[in-house]
Amino acid sequence: MNWKFWEKKNKEDQPKKKKSAAREWTDAIIFAVVAATLIRTLFIEAYTIPTESMERSLLVGDFLFVSKVNYGARTPMTPIAFPFAHHTMPIIGTKAYWDGVKLPYYRLPGLSDIKKGDVVVFNYPMEADSPFYRPVDKRENYIKRCQGTPGDTLSIVDAQVFVNGKANPNPPEGQINYELQTNGTEINPKIWEELNVTISDYSPYPTMTKASADALKKMGNFTMVKPHISPKDSVSLMEEPVFPKDKHYEKWNQDNYGPIIVPKKGWTVKLDSLNLPFYKRAITVYEGNKLEVNGNDILINGAKAGSYTFKMNYYWMMGDNRHNSLDSRFWGFVPEDHVVGKALFVWMSWDSNASFLNKIRWSRLFMGIH
Repeated sequence: MNWKFWEKKNKEDQPKKKKSAAREWTDAIIFAVVAATLIRTLFIEAYTIPTESMERSLLVGDFLFVSKVNYGARTPMTPIAFPFAHHTMPIIGTKAYWDGVKLPYYRLPGLSDIKKGDVVVFNYPMEADSPFYRPVDKRENYIKRCQGTPGDTLSIVDAQVFVNGKANPNPPEGQINYELQTNGTEINPKIWEELNVTISDYSPYPTMTKASADALKKMGNFTMVKPHISPKDSVSLMEEPVFPKDKHYEKWNQDNYGPIIVPKKGWTVKLDSLNLPFYKRAITVYEGNKLEVNGNDILINGAKAGSYTFKMNYYWMMGDNRHNSLDSRFWGFVPEDHVVGKALFVWMSWDSNASFLNKIRWSRLFMGIH
């Protein structure tokens, strides 16, 4: 007889209850979701090229890895969201997040700052507007090449980007549109394919790299091969109006633009009617101030202001396919809190227009991005 029935048995002596198969599967799934979310948030994330704006540096159907470590991982700003869905739920099309809880912007220390020439993934700033009104980290992901960093003075002359008076290096695989004229002889269609020349129905000007244009010049079929450049102080009705879409700059175009100063954290700019169009969106939408213009007076948060000091760094992003890219030339600066990460390498490339046996672009697998 146990006279010490009031004493509890040692837990180690009790047999452990075996987990059910359902419980084991649930634990494994939860662990996998948490681990994958941490990896995507803090270290690396997959991304797919959806448009032609970076061709031929990056192609539609390229699958790449984007590093969060290089510039420092951005902590979640909209923490309550469905795992692995960016902003929209698959199939049902509803929001994949709840913006009732918002956290302030914070970025962990990174390996380096964003440099000119880096290929950067960022949230599309214009989705702060109607009809989306999405939180910063739930805006669509875009990928472009950084052409201007905080504090730079940037201009474009005949499609060549200049920063602080010096020409930026052009991407080796960057493209523009060209004007072609032949001597009347028929052109073999295979030439366009071999030289990766894009001929579209919506433009009379083929798109190609400089190397492809140089190759065409050496052929006897062509009497003219020259870049199709929008002249200075000339705006075509076929072109999208450029940033800041203001009457003072209505003669700027995608090939002849600027100069414009990229805002830098801590930089104080004097505000007037000429530069306010450049910085109004950054002051109001990105940095959360109320700005009013009352006659000749500029009011920020109700107080008269002759200047403004920026709270964030900003960047100027452009696509390598210069005449087929909607980028900073058309919608302005990219704030630092929109930066997602640096594109590292292509791990898979899929050509949806190729035959079944040629769908995979084998030469692009594990190709570094420069």
